[in-house]
Amino acid sequence: MNITQEFDTIAAISTPLGMGGVGVIRISGDKAFDVIKKIYSKQDFKPNTISHGWIGFNDGGNFRKVDEVLVLPFFAPHSYTGEDVVEIHCHGGVNIVKKILSLCLENGCRPAEKGEFTKRAFLNKKMDLSQAEAVADLIHSKTQDFVEVSAKNLSGVLANKIKEIRKSIMDILSRIVAGIDFPEDVAEPEYSYLTEEISKSINEIDSILKSASTSNIMRQGVSVAIVGRPNVGKSSLFNTLLNLDRAIVTDIAGTTRDVLRETLDFGIPVTLIDTAGIREGDSVSKVEEIGIKYSKQSLDEADLVLFLYDASAGMTEEDEIIWNLAKTKNNIRIANKSDLVEERASDAYYISTKTKEGVEEIRDLIKSKVCEVNPESLEFATNTRQQECLRLAKNSLTLALEAAEREELQDLISIDIKSALMSLDELTGEVVTDEVLNNIFDNFCIGK
Repeated sequence: MNITQEFDTIAAISTPLGMGGVGVIRISGDKAFDVIKKIYSKQDFKPNTISHGWIGFNDGGNFRKVDEVLVLPFFAPHSYTGEDVVEIHCHGGVNIVKKILSLCLENGCRPAEKGEFTKRAFLNKKMDLSQAEAVADLIHSKTQDFVEVSAKNLSGVLANKIKEIRKSIMDILSRIVAGIDFPEDVAEPEYSYLTEEISKSINEIDSILKSASTSNIMRQGVSVAIVGRPNVGKSSLFNTLLNLDRAIVTDIAGTTRDVLRETLDFGIPVTLIDTAGIREGDSVSKVEEIGIKYSKQSLDEADLVLFLYDASAGMTEEDEIIWNLAKTKNNIRIANKSDLVEERASDAYYISTKTKEGVEEIRDLIKSKVCEVNPESLEFATNTRQQECLRLAKNSLTLALEAAEREELQDLISIDIKSALMSLDELTGEVVTDEVLNNIFDNFCIGK
């Protein structure tokens, strides 16, 4: 995007396309009210007042109605983007929202790019970069728990914490600079003061970083692959855990030929993977062979493997081959069709996807093995970019602390302290490159 485009008036559909009760088209920019007046039946807008009327267009001097709408005017700077913003709330049909958007574009708007409304909110100081990233997290959240964590960041929990740390570091730097620049009036701070205050800031950063792995798991989730030979009940278990008929189930070997994935909300997103039955032999078709290859790949990459075999048939040679692949991973060994056997081995969990015996126990085992994080204890959610900024700030402060302990020249110590401040400013977006901004907002949807 060039500099002139940043001042254009933009428009986009802000709700998913499809049939629904309401569709929203958002306009933002200096000409937002000029645009809406050209296509709306009313011309007067008041702050904090919803307007009811018709969207339409001029056809030979006649106003042709398109849809009955509500128009929400937001006057700068009291809007999401900090600019003049108009939201058109229309009926949620695909053709309706597309027609109204096209009218906006014909009358002075250009199409908004991905995340451009939030990008303008950041550039206009309506939010810092960590809050902007929280918007993307909310949109892409796969679990209710991560929705709540992301909402905390959007409300400024992380941003305010970074501000506190930054203020403490800035106070240290200010005392050093004052002592260097005005030696006759201000004494350099004691080295004991420097070591104590720098250590406090390092500890504050550590308090955020200690939840980094939990943040990553809640954002990215974990994968659980169901593996075994054909016809042991993998797809049945897949469907049972999902509580829906997602995979085709038959008694024909090789029915599942592709990898199926669905997400479960266990507090963290758990991607459940149904794989093709692993077997060898001349009867294996080319398509099934490709599916088996994907099955082995899924087994290798999964965070947890559910190894399934037929309890009524016992462990066969084919089962042993697959178990040798699975047992090196974090795994649960499951014997299916428990309703067909009386004697049970002690090294497997017995279930029946037919009677549902043991299925809830498997659910609990999955949770215990891959969901060891506690979302409620997560005070700060950070992404990899933010974590890297925090680590760089900590590294710089650690160098400053070591120099203070050696009582080196304080102007040299100030260099590392300034570097720490720079890293924190990158986190909040006070100092940020266009490349970083583009990478962040490219992950947004159009209309947000």
